[in-house]
Formats: sequence, C-alpha cells, structure tokens
Amino acid sequence: MSASADYRSRIYARYATEFKDSGAQFDAAAAWNWGRAYRHYLRGWLPEPRAAEILDVACGGGRLLYFYKTLGYSRIAGVDVSAEQVALARQVAPDVAEADVLEHLAESREGRYALISGIDIIEHFHKPEVLRFLDLTHRALARGGRLVLQTPNADSPWAAGYRYGDFTHEVAFNADVLSRLMHLAGFRDVEARELGPIPFGHSAASTCRYVLWAAIRWGLKLSSLAELGTAGSNVLTRAFLICGVKK
Repeated sequence: MSASADYRSRIYARYATEFKDSGAQFDAAAAWNWGRAYRHYLRGWLPEPRAAEILDVACGGGRLLYFYKTLGYSRIAGVDVSAEQVALARQVAPDVAEADVLEHLAESREGRYALISGIDIIEHFHKPEVLRFLDLTHRALARGGRLVLQTPNADSPWAAGYRYGDFTHEVAFNADVLSRLMHLAGFRDVEARELGPIPFGHSAASTCRYVLWAAIRWGLKLSSLAELGTAGSNVLTRAFLICGVKK
C-alpha cells in the first residue's frame, strides 16, 4: 500500500467519529436544518423530474441525500470510502456504495446521471486525481446533466483556516481556476455562487448577517482595488458552490 493510500485509509476508517463527531444514528433534525439553506444555494440547479437519477459522491453521513429525499427525488444514490459514513448514509437511502469515488465513477454507465453532486470532496484529491474526477463525472452525466461541487475558497481572507482545518485536504481552488478546469473537462455554463447568509426567506438573523456580509464584501473588494487596481473576485465566502452542465 502506498503512503498516500495508507494515510487516507487510516483517517477515513474513523472519519465520522474522530473528524465529524458523528454518532451511530443519522440525525434527521440536524440534516433538515442544514438542508433548509441548500434550497436557496442550489436553486435552479436541480433536475425537474423527481425520477431523475442523482449520485452524491463522497456522500458522507447522508445529509445531502436526505435533502434530495425531502424534495421527493426517488432515485438517489451515494458513494463514500468511509465505512462509518456509509453506515449513516444507508439509514437515509439504501443505495450507498462503500467504494473509492474514482473507481465507482469509472464503473458507472456513461450518460447515466441527471445530477452528480460533491460536497467538500474535490479538495481531497491530488492534482492528477482532480482532472480524472472531472473527466469521469462528465462521462457519467447525461447530456444536460449537471455537476455541482462545494469546496473551500482560496479567495477568502479566511482561506487558510478552512483549507487546513481538515488534514485530508490536498489542494485549494478559487472560483476562477475551478471554472477553467471544468471547462477543460467539457463542462459549459459554469456558474459559481457564494455560500453565505441567505438574504430573505430563511430567518431574520440570516437577513441581518447578509446585510453585514454585503458591507464586508465591499470592503474586501475595495482593498483589492487599492492593491491591484481591480475589484477582484465576486466569490469571497469561505466556501463556494460551482455548477457545470454537460452539453
């Protein structure tokens, strides 16, 4: 076994208990509360037919699978390398494979999925694996299907804390470089979104945080303008979402 594989296997064997502080039972109430925000974050990106086939890669403890389930999607599947995480996710959806994500995608039927999602996965790959992952997801998607990823944001002033907050993180991206890599893999209509406070419809606290964040964003962009002569990125939250379409 290579040193890289050994380091990963040792950590992922206890990833849920040692690094996610998860119990043995899936927490539906916590997952519901987490998923409320994703109704806003993923707006316009989810397939309309509730019978669309969806794969959540590195599905973890199953929170996003639970989100899909609450929206009425009936053909949801997941894959994760951590046995602990898989045991939790299978309490939400039975079709969860314990496998290496890249191997699972390589074995998937070409053009199968309407949506492939990956929350906090791409930063765990080494650089050659990043490109292979994007190529394999593009292959596994049907035409018109979408790849949706969430990852820490290298453009955030707090990037280092998020980047190094997980020992298994290997690379970091900003929205620009990940967009270009997705284009290289064949994705089009690539769009990145901030993962920040929701302006309306979530809670009064979120609305207040949104107003404060808007002011902070302008300050950050002014700082960039003073230093570089350009306002810089429009995506500055600690993590961001990005979506690309297979044409």
